[in-house]
Parts: sequence; structure tokens; C-alpha cells
Amino acid sequence: MNTIKVLGLGAADMDQLPLGVYRELIRTEAPLYVRTSKHPVIQELQNEGVAWESFDEIYEAHHQFGDVYMEIVNQLVRASQEADILYAVPGHPMLAERTVQLLIEQREAGMIKLDIQGGQSFLDATFTALEIDPVEGFQFIDATDMRREQLQYLNHTILCQVYDSMIASEVKLTLLEDLTPDYPVTIVTAAGSDQEKIMTIPLEELDRNVEIDNLTSVYIPPVEKDQLNHQFFRLREVIRILRSPEGCPWDRKQTNESLRKYMIEEAYEFIDAVNRRDDDHMVEELGDVLLQVMLHSQIGEDEGYFTVDDVIISITEKMIRRHPHVFGETNVENADEVITNWDAIKQQEKGGQPLSILSSVPESFPALLQAEELQKKAAKVGFDWNTVDPVLEKVEEEWREFQEARDSENREEMEKEFGDWLFAIANLARHYKISSENALQRTNRKFRTRLSSMEKEAAKDERSLEDYELDSLEELWVQAKAKNKGAE
Repeated sequence: MNTIKVLGLGAADMDQLPLGVYRELIRTEAPLYVRTSKHPVIQELQNEGVAWESFDEIYEAHHQFGDVYMEIVNQLVRASQEADILYAVPGHPMLAERTVQLLIEQREAGMIKLDIQGGQSFLDATFTALEIDPVEGFQFIDATDMRREQLQYLNHTILCQVYDSMIASEVKLTLLEDLTPDYPVTIVTAAGSDQEKIMTIPLEELDRNVEIDNLTSVYIPPVEKDQLNHQFFRLREVIRILRSPEGCPWDRKQTNESLRKYMIEEAYEFIDAVNRRDDDHMVEELGDVLLQVMLHSQIGEDEGYFTVDDVIISITEKMIRRHPHVFGETNVENADEVITNWDAIKQQEKGGQPLSILSSVPESFPALLQAEELQKKAAKVGFDWNTVDPVLEKVEEEWREFQEARDSENREEMEKEFGDWLFAIANLARHYKISSENALQRTNRKFRTRLSSMEKEAAKDERSLEDYELDSLEELWVQAKAKNKGAE
């Protein structure tokens, strides 16, 4: 089995090429392959009579870099079957060089022998050019494979492989998700060589009228925390400060128990925003709900019981576990099968312990919503009427029983029978596939709108509703109903 020897050509010109690598290149009798001829050292080697074969044409034949690199490696492996060969890459072979990583995989599979030699990394020259110390926190990312979630903006960040304006444009769009258009970024080209260029520009100009080539990197300086308030770590930091001895007396005083009512209030305020289709307030109210999650989690952390990390792990793993049709091999035909699988997995998670079919319905649910959920659970085990007629008969029966309680002037029985009637009404709505909770909320909103309209009419005459007789109020109500017809 022959050997592929890999050499690094350094960051830029011949002055950066290690002497040992230079001697290897000019003295070799083995075939020399270069990943790209677009490197200053290659041109100088050519001037010294060194022969080489490049893979430049492969870049033109494929649309994806992954395909390019794989094709290069395949050709190298085939060439090595005939003789020992040299393979030269820009920079250092072990720094941001995907083809070398693929060659290592071939070696591990027993396909080739591999000898990786040195080369000067462009990073040393880039640190010098930028005058930054990576010990302060440093991140190095391949721009052709950059994902937003990788970026840690508190560090110095260098993006390599910014070959052309298309990649620069993709980098810009990704960074604009987090940074302002005028945030300064620095373009570094041919660092350490006599062709070195450094230019700092606003982020929005990264792909405009800027000279970019295969020796270009982009540097992003550390970002101040107050410019990253949209990121999760900042919210967690703010909540932690609020709960600290130097924080807010009110926040420090809260407990999981004292915050219960706020969680409910914020959830309902979000529902109100949804019902009004008010996007701005949906954002605000979701933030308030998230605040409650963070406060409860911080209290758990302060008391040593759990952290928000536990909360996130819990819900992430639950979502993966309960969606085997997405994250596993399970096939489903429709949403009903998803719910069936969900319930079965949930039952398994409870350890197979016998549970009431109603135990998953919180007792603190609003009464009407709770009635709907209890009836749905009972229906799943067959405790339900198949048609609506017996449901209607049950509604009438419960109403008669309420009337009997009313006639007997027994208020406790009246309340019991009225509750039974409401439960039957909720069941009737369910059989017609109507959410009784939503229906009643809709009627409540309608009542608010009409009464508010009545108040405005009264105010035009410098009066309040208390100044009107019932008949006059009825007239105002009819007017309000007509005025808001179609808008409710």
C-alpha cells in the first residue's frame, strides 16, 4: 500500500513556507497534487520548475463543497494505488482542511497510508495582524458550514473559507440575525504576507464592493452583552441578578407558591392577545409567561432543587421521545395516530402504574375547560353516547332537575343541579365539535364590546349607564348590537 504525504503551503507566500516543506516540494520525485493552484506558493514553485496537478476543475464541476472534497479524495486514493504521492493544501493540513479529514477516514478504513506533515497556519499571522489574544476567548468557524447556533459572540471570532461574495453574503445574512447592520467586521486577506490587506467595514457592506479571494477571513470582535439581549443567556443572567442579594427585594421575596397566580394571569393575558390577533401584545405576553418560567426555575436553582437546564432537558427529551414519527422510525397516517402514540408513550413513561384516565386533567383548569377534557378522556374508553339525541335529552333532564330545586327553594341543590346542567351543555357542545370554553369566551367578548359601546353613547350625553332606566338601557343595547353587527 502506497502513502499519501500531506504538506501545508502556509497562509500566503514563500516566506511563510517552512524550510522542510519547501525542500520536500522541490526535491520530490513523487507526483505532486495541489488542492488549488490559486495560492501564491504554487505560482512560485512553478517558477522554480516544480510540476504539479491541481483539482481546480473539480470546483467547477460540483455545486456543493462536500461533493468537491469527496471527489478530490477519491482521485487521491486512486492515484495512490499507483505510487506514493504528495498532496499540498493551503495553510496547515490540520486546520480547516476538510479533504485531510476525509483522508484520515480513508486511513482508518484501511484504504491508504497517510503521512501528515506540517505547514504554517494562517491563524498566527491573523492574530498578529488583528492584534488580538485568543486567550480572551476565541472561536474559529468554517464559513461554508456556519450555523447561527454555533456563534458565541462574547469571543473573538474568525470565519475562514470566505472564498467569494456568495459565501460573504450568506455570512452577512446569518450575522444580521444577531448583530446590527453597522456592527464592525474586519476582512483579513493573505495575513502575514507582503500582500496582506486588512479592512474594517460595517457588517451590511460585507458582500458589497469588497475584494475577497481564497485567502480571505472575516473577523468579528467580541460583542457587548447589552447588544445580545435577545439571547437566552442574557435573560438568565438578568433573572439571576434580580434574585441575588444585590437584586430586587420583590423578586427575592417570591416563592414558587407566591408566583402561582401570576403564571395563570400571564397565560390568560396571552390568550387575550391571541383572541385580539394582536401580534405586538402576543410577543409581550409570551415574554411575561417566559419570565414566570425563569423565575420559578431560578427559585429552584437558589434552593438547590432544579435549574432551568433541567427544565429545558426535560421538555427537549420529552418532545423527542413523544414524536417517534419525527425522530424515530415510527410511521403515522394522521394527527389522530399521533395522539394515540402520544398517550401510549405517556403511559409507558409513568412506569406502567395504573392511572385514572382522568389523572392527566389538572383540577386547577377552568371549570368549563376541565369539563370538556374530562368528557374527552371518558369518551376515549367508550363512555360516551354515539349520537347527539341522548345528549340533548340529558340537557333537558338536568334543566328540569334544576327547576325542581328552584321550586323547592333549596339553594344548595340549585347549585348542584345547575352544575350538572352546565356539564351536560359542555358535553352537547363537544358532540357538535364546539369548544364550550371558546364559545363562552366569544360571548363574553361580545358582551364587553356592546356594553362599552353603550357607555360611549351615554358619555356623548354626559351621562353614565346608572342614569338610565332599564327600558332605555335596552334601547342602548339594541343600538350597540346593530352598531357592532359583523364585527363581533
